[in-house]
Amino acid sequence: MAFVISDQCVSCGACAQQCPVGAISAGDGKFEIDKDTCISCGACAAQCPVSAIAEE
Repeated sequence: MAFVISDQCVSCGACAQQCPVGAISAGDGKFEIDKDTCISCGACAAQCPVSAIAEE
């Protein structure tokens, strides 16, 4: 399952830096994960300082 970023996102970019496949990009007010690119590794969730990333 792909990961998703909730509205708790503070747009710090820590998750995008850790994504090994480049599935995370800045969206409108928060970062977003491309579900088709995400490999469900969880590297992004481990880096989120506000726990805004979870499995869908």
